[in-house]
Amino acid sequence: MTIREFKMPDVGEGLTEAEILKWYVQPGDTVTDGQVVCEVETAKAAVELPIPFDGTVHELVFPEGTTVDVGQVIISVNVGGDAPAPAAAPAAPAPVQEPVAEAEEGPAGRQPVLVGYGVAASSTKRRARRTAGAAPAAVVPEQLNGHGTVTGAPKPLAKPPVRKLAKDLGVDLAAVVPTGPDGTVTREDVHRAAAPAAPVAPAAPAPAVAAPAPTPAPAALAAVAQGDARETRVPIKGVRKATAAAMVGSAFTAPHVTEFVTFDITRTMKLVEELKSDKDMAGLRVTPLLLIAKAVLVAVRRNPEINAAWDEAAQEIVLKHYVNLGIAAATPRGLIVPNIKDAHAQTLPELSKSLSELVATAREGKTTPAAMQGGTFTITNVGVFGVDTGTPILNPGESAILAVGAIKLQPWVHKGKVKPRQVTTLALSFDHRLVDGELGSKFLADVAAVLEHPKRLITWS
Repeated sequence: MTIREFKMPDVGEGLTEAEILKWYVQPGDTVTDGQVVCEVETAKAAVELPIPFDGTVHELVFPEGTTVDVGQVIISVNVGGDAPAPAAAPAAPAPVQEPVAEAEEGPAGRQPVLVGYGVAASSTKRRARRTAGAAPAAVVPEQLNGHGTVTGAPKPLAKPPVRKLAKDLGVDLAAVVPTGPDGTVTREDVHRAAAPAAPVAPAAPAPAVAAPAPTPAPAALAAVAQGDARETRVPIKGVRKATAAAMVGSAFTAPHVTEFVTFDITRTMKLVEELKSDKDMAGLRVTPLLLIAKAVLVAVRRNPEINAAWDEAAQEIVLKHYVNLGIAAATPRGLIVPNIKDAHAQTLPELSKSLSELVATAREGKTTPAAMQGGTFTITNVGVFGVDTGTPILNPGESAILAVGAIKLQPWVHKGKVKPRQVTTLALSFDHRLVDGELGSKFLADVAAVLEHPKRLITWS
Protein backbone atom coordinates (compact mmCIF):
# COMPACT_ATOMS: atom_id res chain seq x y z
CA MET A 1 0.00 0.00 0.00
CA THR A 2 1.40 3.40 -1.03
CA ILE A 3 0.00 6.40 0.80
CA ARG A 4 0.12 9.94 -0.55
CA GLU A 5 -0.82 12.91 1.57
CA PHE A 6 -2.61 16.08 0.49
CA LYS A 7 -1.78 19.17 2.53
CA MET A 8 -3.83 22.31 3.10
CA PRO A 9 -2.68 24.68 0.36
CA ASP A 10 -2.45 28.46 0.55
CA VAL A 11 -5.44 29.31 -1.65
CA GLY A 12 -5.00 33.04 -1.18
CA GLU A 13 -2.07 35.39 -0.82
CA GLY A 14 -0.12 34.46 2.28
CA LEU A 15 -3.08 32.98 4.20
CA THR A 16 -2.00 30.79 7.11
CA GLU A 17 -5.14 28.77 7.89
CA ALA A 18 -8.52 27.61 6.60
CA GLU A 19 -11.58 25.95 8.11
CA ILE A 20 -12.85 22.69 6.63
CA LEU A 21 -16.52 23.36 5.89
CA LYS A 22 -17.51 20.12 4.18
CA TRP A 23 -16.02 16.80 3.07
CA TYR A 24 -17.31 15.44 -0.24
CA VAL A 25 -15.59 12.06 0.17
CA GLN A 26 -15.24 9.43 2.89
CA PRO A 27 -12.63 6.74 3.64
CA GLY A 28 -12.86 3.99 1.01
CA ASP A 29 -14.12 6.30 -1.75
CA THR A 30 -12.28 6.35 -5.06
CA VAL A 31 -10.93 9.74 -6.14
CA THR A 32 -9.42 10.95 -9.40
CA ASP A 33 -6.97 13.70 -10.25
CA GLY A 34 -8.82 17.04 -10.17
CA GLN A 35 -11.83 15.78 -8.20
CA VAL A 36 -13.10 18.19 -5.53
CA VAL A 37 -12.76 16.49 -2.14
CA CYS A 38 -13.69 19.28 0.28
CA GLU A 39 -14.76 22.87 0.71
CA VAL A 40 -12.75 25.18 2.97
CA GLU A 41 -13.23 28.74 4.15
CA THR A 42 -10.29 31.10 4.34
CA ALA A 43 -10.18 34.65 5.60
CA LYS A 44 -11.30 35.73 2.14
CA ALA A 45 -13.74 33.21 0.71
CA ALA A 46 -15.04 29.66 0.54
CA VAL A 47 -12.99 27.53 -1.85
CA GLU A 48 -13.34 23.97 -3.17
CA LEU A 49 -10.11 21.93 -3.12
CA PRO A 50 -9.38 19.33 -5.84
CA ILE A 51 -7.12 16.34 -5.12
CA PRO A 52 -4.04 16.23 -7.42
CA PHE A 53 -3.81 12.43 -7.80
CA ASP A 54 -5.85 9.22 -8.19
CA GLY A 55 -6.47 6.61 -5.53
CA THR A 56 -8.67 5.45 -2.66
CA VAL A 57 -9.31 7.65 0.36
CA HIS A 58 -7.41 6.25 3.32
CA GLU A 59 -8.12 8.83 6.01
CA LEU A 60 -9.74 12.22 6.55
CA VAL A 61 -7.35 13.68 9.08
CA PHE A 62 -9.62 16.47 10.34
CA PRO A 63 -13.41 16.56 10.77
CA GLU A 64 -15.65 19.29 9.39
CA GLY A 65 -15.51 22.52 11.34
CA THR A 66 -11.78 22.24 12.12
CA THR A 67 -9.44 25.16 11.41
CA VAL A 68 -6.24 23.79 9.87
CA ASP A 69 -2.89 25.51 9.30
CA VAL A 70 -1.60 25.80 5.75
CA GLY A 71 0.83 22.93 5.12
CA GLN A 72 -0.87 20.41 7.41
CA VAL A 73 -2.03 17.09 5.96
CA ILE A 74 -5.82 17.01 5.65
CA ILE A 75 -6.39 13.78 3.70
CA SER A 76 -4.35 10.68 2.86
CA VAL A 77 -4.96 8.54 -0.23
CA ASN A 78 -3.88 5.01 -1.10
CA VAL A 79 -2.46 5.33 -4.61
CA GLY A 80 -1.08 1.78 -4.80
CA GLY A 81 -4.37 0.09 -5.64
CA ASP A 82 -4.41 -2.16 -2.56
CA ALA A 83 -7.14 -1.86 0.05
CA PRO A 84 -5.99 0.08 3.11
CA ALA A 85 -4.87 -2.19 5.92
CA PRO A 86 -6.55 -1.61 9.28
CA ALA A 87 -4.41 0.28 11.77
CA ALA A 88 -2.83 -1.98 14.39
CA ALA A 89 -4.12 -1.45 17.91
CA PRO A 90 -1.52 -0.15 20.36
CA ALA A 91 0.01 -2.77 22.63
CA ALA A 92 -0.78 -0.76 25.74
CA PRO A 93 -2.35 2.58 26.51
CA ALA A 94 0.08 5.43 26.55
CA PRO A 95 0.58 7.22 29.86
CA VAL A 96 -1.65 10.16 30.58
CA GLN A 97 -0.16 13.27 29.07
CA GLU A 98 -0.93 16.93 29.35
CA PRO A 99 0.35 18.46 26.09
CA VAL A 100 0.74 22.20 26.16
CA ALA A 101 -1.97 23.78 24.03
CA GLU A 102 -1.21 26.60 21.66
CA ALA A 103 -3.26 29.76 21.54
CA GLU A 104 -5.98 29.85 18.92
CA GLU A 105 -3.90 32.16 16.77
CA GLY A 106 -0.70 30.08 17.12
CA PRO A 107 2.42 30.56 19.27
CA ALA A 108 4.01 33.96 19.57
CA GLY A 109 6.35 34.77 16.72
CA ARG A 110 5.05 32.00 14.50
CA GLN A 111 5.62 32.58 10.80
CA PRO A 112 3.24 31.50 8.00
CA VAL A 113 4.25 28.21 6.48
CA LEU A 114 4.86 27.72 2.79
CA VAL A 115 2.64 25.65 0.56
CA GLY A 116 3.72 22.03 0.62
CA TYR A 117 5.60 22.29 3.93
CA GLY A 118 4.10 21.10 7.16
CA VAL A 119 4.45 22.50 10.63
CA ALA A 120 6.08 20.83 13.60
CA ALA A 121 4.10 17.98 15.06
CA SER A 122 3.83 19.78 18.39
CA SER A 123 2.07 22.68 16.69
CA THR A 124 -1.04 20.59 16.15
CA LYS A 125 -1.41 19.45 19.76
CA ARG A 126 -4.47 20.62 21.67
CA ARG A 127 -5.23 20.26 25.34
CA ALA A 128 -7.99 17.68 25.72
CA ARG A 129 -11.18 18.85 27.41
CA ARG A 130 -12.42 17.00 30.48
CA THR A 131 -15.97 16.07 31.27
CA ALA A 132 -17.03 16.83 34.82
CA GLY A 133 -16.57 13.77 37.02
CA ALA A 134 -14.76 11.73 34.39
CA ALA A 135 -11.19 10.58 34.57
CA PRO A 136 -8.82 12.07 32.01
CA ALA A 137 -8.60 9.95 28.88
CA ALA A 138 -5.26 8.43 28.00
CA VAL A 139 -3.54 9.90 24.99
CA VAL A 140 -3.44 7.34 22.16
CA PRO A 141 -0.32 7.23 20.00
CA GLU A 142 -0.80 8.84 16.61
CA GLN A 143 -1.44 6.60 13.61
CA LEU A 144 1.32 5.92 11.16
CA ASN A 145 0.85 5.53 7.45
CA GLY A 146 2.58 3.06 5.17
CA HIS A 147 5.77 5.11 5.21
CA GLY A 148 5.94 5.37 8.98
CA THR A 149 5.04 9.08 9.02
CA VAL A 150 2.44 10.66 11.24
CA THR A 151 -1.00 11.10 9.63
CA GLY A 152 -2.99 12.32 12.67
CA ALA A 153 -4.59 10.98 15.84
CA PRO A 154 -7.45 8.43 15.58
CA LYS A 155 -10.85 10.10 15.46
CA PRO A 156 -13.60 9.25 17.95
CA LEU A 157 -16.14 6.74 16.61
CA ALA A 158 -19.48 8.43 15.88
CA LYS A 159 -22.12 8.37 13.17
CA PRO A 160 -22.46 11.45 10.90
CA PRO A 161 -25.67 12.70 12.61
CA VAL A 162 -23.92 12.50 15.98
CA ARG A 163 -20.91 14.39 14.62
CA LYS A 164 -23.22 17.11 13.31
CA LEU A 165 -24.99 17.33 16.67
CA ALA A 166 -21.64 17.70 18.43
CA LYS A 167 -20.60 20.42 16.00
CA ASP A 168 -23.88 22.31 16.51
CA LEU A 169 -23.54 22.13 20.31
CA GLY A 170 -19.84 22.98 20.31
CA VAL A 171 -18.85 19.67 21.88
CA ASP A 172 -15.40 18.18 21.23
CA LEU A 173 -16.00 14.51 20.44
CA ALA A 174 -12.51 13.65 21.65
CA ALA A 175 -13.54 14.74 25.14
CA VAL A 176 -16.81 12.76 25.23
CA VAL A 177 -16.94 9.49 27.20
CA PRO A 178 -18.47 6.96 24.74
CA THR A 179 -21.12 4.48 25.94
CA GLY A 180 -22.15 2.93 22.62
CA PRO A 181 -21.07 -0.40 21.14
CA ASP A 182 -17.33 -0.73 20.50
CA GLY A 183 -16.67 2.68 22.01
CA THR A 184 -19.05 4.58 19.74
CA VAL A 185 -20.20 8.05 20.84
CA THR A 186 -24.02 8.29 20.97
CA ARG A 187 -26.39 11.25 20.86
CA GLU A 188 -26.99 10.85 24.57
CA ASP A 189 -23.24 11.04 25.21
CA VAL A 190 -23.07 14.35 23.31
CA HIS A 191 -26.06 15.83 25.14
CA ARG A 192 -24.57 14.72 28.44
CA ALA A 193 -21.27 16.42 27.61
CA ALA A 194 -23.04 19.61 26.51
CA ALA A 195 -25.31 19.83 29.57
CA PRO A 196 -24.10 22.03 32.44
CA ALA A 197 -23.14 20.27 35.66
CA ALA A 198 -25.97 19.91 38.18
CA PRO A 199 -25.75 22.48 40.99
CA VAL A 200 -24.78 21.21 44.45
CA ALA A 201 -27.49 21.71 47.07
CA PRO A 202 -26.46 24.09 49.88
CA ALA A 203 -25.87 22.60 53.32
CA ALA A 204 -28.07 25.19 55.00
CA PRO A 205 -31.04 27.26 53.84
CA ALA A 206 -30.03 30.43 52.07
CA PRO A 207 -31.89 33.34 50.51
CA ALA A 208 -33.22 32.49 47.07
CA VAL A 209 -30.93 33.80 44.35
CA ALA A 210 -31.69 33.44 40.66
CA ALA A 211 -29.21 31.04 39.11
CA PRO A 212 -27.27 32.48 36.19
CA ALA A 213 -28.29 31.24 32.79
CA PRO A 214 -25.90 28.63 31.37
CA THR A 215 -23.50 29.98 28.80
CA PRO A 216 -24.05 28.32 25.42
CA ALA A 217 -21.19 26.60 23.67
CA PRO A 218 -19.11 28.93 21.48
CA ALA A 219 -20.41 27.74 18.11
CA ALA A 220 -23.84 26.62 19.24
CA LEU A 221 -26.51 28.97 18.01
CA ALA A 222 -28.97 26.10 18.19
CA ALA A 223 -28.24 25.63 21.89
CA VAL A 224 -30.09 28.82 22.74
CA ALA A 225 -33.40 27.20 21.94
CA GLN A 226 -32.66 24.33 24.34
CA GLY A 227 -32.46 26.41 27.50
CA ASP A 228 -32.91 29.85 28.99
CA ALA A 229 -29.61 31.27 27.81
CA ARG A 230 -29.65 35.06 27.64
CA GLU A 231 -26.53 35.39 25.52
CA THR A 232 -24.92 33.60 22.61
CA ARG A 233 -21.26 33.91 21.72
CA VAL A 234 -20.36 33.47 18.06
CA PRO A 235 -16.66 33.00 17.21
CA ILE A 236 -15.29 35.52 14.72
CA LYS A 237 -13.32 33.69 12.07
CA GLY A 238 -12.91 33.33 8.33
CA VAL A 239 -14.37 36.13 6.21
CA ARG A 240 -15.89 37.99 9.18
CA LYS A 241 -12.58 38.04 11.02
CA ALA A 242 -10.67 39.31 7.99
CA THR A 243 -13.32 41.94 7.24
CA ALA A 244 -13.26 43.24 10.81
CA ALA A 245 -9.48 43.53 10.80
CA ALA A 246 -9.45 45.23 7.39
CA MET A 247 -12.12 47.76 8.34
CA VAL A 248 -10.39 48.68 11.61
CA GLY A 249 -7.11 49.07 9.74
CA SER A 250 -8.77 51.21 7.06
CA ALA A 251 -10.66 53.43 9.51
CA PHE A 252 -7.56 54.20 11.58
CA THR A 253 -5.06 54.45 8.72
CA ALA A 254 -6.76 56.47 5.99
CA PRO A 255 -8.24 59.87 6.96
CA HIS A 256 -11.84 59.49 5.81
CA VAL A 257 -13.94 62.35 4.43
CA THR A 258 -17.55 61.80 3.35
CA GLU A 259 -19.64 64.05 1.09
CA PHE A 260 -23.31 63.69 0.13
CA VAL A 261 -25.51 64.69 -2.78
CA THR A 262 -29.29 64.32 -3.12
CA PHE A 263 -30.78 64.57 -6.60
CA ASP A 264 -33.59 63.64 -8.99
CA ILE A 265 -32.94 60.23 -10.56
CA THR A 266 -36.30 59.96 -12.34
CA ARG A 267 -34.86 60.01 -15.87
CA THR A 268 -32.47 57.16 -15.07
CA MET A 269 -35.34 55.10 -13.62
CA LYS A 270 -37.27 55.62 -16.87
CA LEU A 271 -34.21 54.57 -18.87
CA VAL A 272 -33.98 51.38 -16.79
CA GLU A 273 -37.52 50.45 -17.85
CA GLU A 274 -36.79 51.25 -21.51
CA LEU A 275 -33.62 49.13 -21.52
CA LYS A 276 -35.51 46.14 -20.14
CA SER A 277 -37.38 45.90 -23.43
CA ASP A 278 -34.40 46.77 -25.65
CA LYS A 279 -33.38 43.90 -27.93
CA ASP A 280 -29.68 44.55 -27.26
CA MET A 281 -30.31 43.84 -23.55
CA ALA A 282 -32.46 40.76 -24.13
CA GLY A 283 -31.85 38.10 -21.49
CA LEU A 284 -29.81 40.49 -19.36
CA ARG A 285 -30.71 41.96 -15.97
CA VAL A 286 -31.18 45.74 -16.04
CA THR A 287 -31.26 47.49 -12.67
CA PRO A 288 -30.56 51.00 -11.34
CA LEU A 289 -27.25 49.65 -9.98
CA LEU A 290 -26.16 48.85 -13.54
CA LEU A 291 -26.56 52.46 -14.66
CA ILE A 292 -25.06 53.75 -11.42
CA ALA A 293 -22.00 51.58 -12.08
CA LYS A 294 -21.80 52.96 -15.62
CA ALA A 295 -22.10 56.51 -14.28
CA VAL A 296 -19.22 55.84 -11.87
CA LEU A 297 -17.04 54.63 -14.76
CA VAL A 298 -17.84 57.77 -16.75
CA ALA A 299 -17.01 59.96 -13.74
CA VAL A 300 -13.72 58.10 -13.22
CA ARG A 301 -12.78 58.82 -16.82
CA ARG A 302 -13.41 62.53 -16.19
CA ASN A 303 -11.62 62.48 -12.82
CA PRO A 304 -8.91 59.79 -13.15
CA GLU A 305 -7.10 60.84 -9.95
CA ILE A 306 -9.99 59.41 -7.90
CA ASN A 307 -8.96 55.91 -9.04
CA ALA A 308 -5.75 55.62 -7.04
CA ALA A 309 -4.02 54.05 -4.05
CA TRP A 310 -1.65 55.24 -1.32
CA ASP A 311 1.73 53.49 -1.15
CA GLU A 312 2.80 54.01 2.47
CA ALA A 313 6.22 52.38 2.07
CA ALA A 314 7.21 54.46 -0.94
CA GLN A 315 5.21 57.53 0.13
CA GLU A 316 3.69 57.70 -3.35
CA ILE A 317 0.26 57.99 -4.91
CA VAL A 318 -0.35 55.17 -7.40
CA LEU A 319 -2.72 56.18 -10.19
CA LYS A 320 -4.58 53.23 -11.74
CA HIS A 321 -5.26 53.39 -15.48
CA TYR A 322 -7.88 50.67 -15.21
CA VAL A 323 -10.98 50.22 -13.07
CA ASN A 324 -11.59 46.98 -11.18
CA LEU A 325 -15.05 47.89 -9.91
CA GLY A 326 -15.86 46.37 -6.52
CA ILE A 327 -19.45 45.64 -5.50
CA ALA A 328 -19.99 45.10 -1.76
CA ALA A 329 -22.08 41.97 -1.20
CA ALA A 330 -23.62 40.73 2.04
CA THR A 331 -23.36 36.93 2.28
CA PRO A 332 -24.04 34.38 5.05
CA ARG A 333 -20.29 34.31 5.68
CA GLY A 334 -20.04 38.09 6.00
CA LEU A 335 -19.43 41.13 3.83
CA ILE A 336 -17.23 40.55 0.79
CA VAL A 337 -16.21 42.87 -2.06
CA PRO A 338 -15.59 40.99 -5.31
CA ASN A 339 -14.71 43.19 -8.26
CA ILE A 340 -15.30 43.30 -12.00
CA LYS A 341 -11.91 43.26 -13.69
CA ASP A 342 -11.35 46.03 -16.26
CA ALA A 343 -14.93 47.25 -15.89
CA HIS A 344 -13.96 50.48 -17.67
CA ALA A 345 -13.56 48.57 -20.94
CA GLN A 346 -16.94 46.81 -20.84
CA THR A 347 -20.03 47.75 -22.82
CA LEU A 348 -23.36 48.10 -21.00
CA PRO A 349 -24.47 44.53 -21.91
CA GLU A 350 -21.08 43.16 -20.82
CA LEU A 351 -21.25 45.10 -17.55
CA SER A 352 -24.78 43.76 -16.92
CA LYS A 353 -23.58 40.19 -17.41
CA SER A 354 -20.57 40.73 -15.15
CA LEU A 355 -22.76 42.19 -12.40
CA SER A 356 -25.21 39.30 -12.56
CA GLU A 357 -22.42 36.71 -12.41
CA LEU A 358 -20.74 38.52 -9.51
CA VAL A 359 -23.94 38.64 -7.45
CA ALA A 360 -24.94 35.04 -8.20
CA THR A 361 -21.49 33.72 -7.30
CA ALA A 362 -21.45 35.69 -4.04
CA ARG A 363 -24.89 34.41 -3.02
CA GLU A 364 -23.76 30.83 -3.63
CA GLY A 365 -20.69 31.41 -1.47
CA LYS A 366 -18.41 30.52 -4.39
CA THR A 367 -16.52 33.82 -4.73
CA THR A 368 -12.81 33.07 -5.12
CA PRO A 369 -9.99 35.01 -3.42
CA ALA A 370 -8.80 36.17 -6.85
CA ALA A 371 -12.18 37.80 -7.49
CA MET A 372 -11.71 39.97 -4.39
CA GLN A 373 -8.15 41.09 -5.10
CA GLY A 374 -6.98 44.12 -7.01
CA GLY A 375 -10.07 46.31 -6.60
CA THR A 376 -9.65 50.04 -7.35
CA PHE A 377 -13.08 51.56 -6.56
CA THR A 378 -16.10 50.18 -4.66
CA ILE A 379 -19.87 50.68 -4.75
CA THR A 380 -22.00 49.65 -1.77
CA ASN A 381 -25.76 49.66 -2.26
CA VAL A 382 -27.37 50.31 1.14
CA GLY A 383 -30.58 51.40 -0.56
CA VAL A 384 -31.73 47.80 -0.95
CA PHE A 385 -32.30 47.82 2.83
CA GLY A 386 -34.40 50.98 2.68
CA VAL A 387 -31.55 53.10 4.05
CA ASP A 388 -31.29 56.69 2.76
CA THR A 389 -27.51 56.97 3.00
CA GLY A 390 -24.44 56.15 5.10
CA THR A 391 -20.76 56.93 5.63
CA PRO A 392 -18.99 53.93 4.09
CA ILE A 393 -15.50 52.84 5.15
CA LEU A 394 -12.89 52.52 2.43
CA ASN A 395 -11.99 49.12 1.13
CA PRO A 396 -8.27 48.70 2.02
CA GLY A 397 -6.00 49.75 -0.84
CA GLU A 398 -8.59 52.00 -2.49
CA SER A 399 -9.04 55.77 -2.40
CA ALA A 400 -12.84 56.06 -2.56
CA ILE A 401 -16.12 54.22 -2.05
CA LEU A 402 -19.64 55.24 -3.12
CA ALA A 403 -22.74 54.39 -1.04
CA VAL A 404 -26.04 54.34 -2.93
CA GLY A 405 -29.13 55.17 -0.90
CA ALA A 406 -32.75 54.15 -1.35
CA ILE A 407 -34.62 55.56 -4.36
CA LYS A 408 -37.92 57.03 -3.14
CA LEU A 409 -40.82 58.98 -4.58
CA GLN A 410 -40.62 62.44 -3.01
CA PRO A 411 -41.93 65.98 -3.64
CA TRP A 412 -39.32 67.76 -5.75
CA VAL A 413 -39.15 71.07 -7.61
CA HIS A 414 -39.14 70.13 -11.30
CA LYS A 415 -39.39 72.82 -14.00
CA GLY A 416 -40.56 75.36 -11.45
CA LYS A 417 -43.31 73.19 -9.95
CA VAL A 418 -43.40 70.77 -7.04
CA LYS A 419 -43.97 67.30 -8.43
CA PRO A 420 -43.50 63.71 -7.23
CA ARG A 421 -40.08 62.58 -8.47
CA GLN A 422 -37.73 59.65 -7.83
CA VAL A 423 -35.03 60.97 -5.50
CA THR A 424 -31.92 59.38 -4.00
CA THR A 425 -28.79 60.29 -2.04
CA LEU A 426 -25.22 59.25 -2.80
CA ALA A 427 -22.41 59.33 -0.24
CA LEU A 428 -18.77 59.35 -1.26
CA SER A 429 -16.05 58.53 1.29
CA PHE A 430 -12.48 59.17 0.19
CA ASP A 431 -8.93 59.09 1.51
CA HIS A 432 -8.00 62.72 2.13
CA ARG A 433 -4.28 61.95 1.77
CA LEU A 434 -4.65 61.64 -2.00
CA VAL A 435 -8.14 62.96 -2.75
CA ASP A 436 -8.76 66.57 -1.75
CA GLY A 437 -12.16 68.20 -1.34
CA GLU A 438 -12.21 69.61 -4.86
CA LEU A 439 -11.54 66.28 -6.55
CA GLY A 440 -14.00 64.41 -4.34
CA SER A 441 -16.70 67.02 -4.93
CA LYS A 442 -16.20 67.11 -8.70
CA PHE A 443 -16.34 63.32 -8.94
CA LEU A 444 -19.50 63.03 -6.83
CA ALA A 445 -21.16 65.87 -8.77
CA ASP A 446 -20.33 64.14 -12.06
CA VAL A 447 -21.90 60.84 -10.93
CA ALA A 448 -25.07 62.68 -9.89
CA ALA A 449 -25.13 64.69 -13.13
CA VAL A 450 -24.96 61.54 -15.26
CA LEU A 451 -27.77 59.89 -13.32
CA GLU A 452 -29.92 63.02 -13.35
CA HIS A 453 -29.47 63.35 -17.14
CA PRO A 454 -28.44 59.88 -18.41
CA LYS A 455 -27.88 61.18 -21.95
CA ARG A 456 -24.48 62.17 -20.55
CA LEU A 457 -23.60 58.48 -20.63
CA ILE A 458 -23.21 59.14 -24.36
CA THR A 459 -22.01 62.75 -24.49
CA TRP A 460 -19.38 62.30 -21.75
CA SER A 461 -18.13 58.89 -22.92
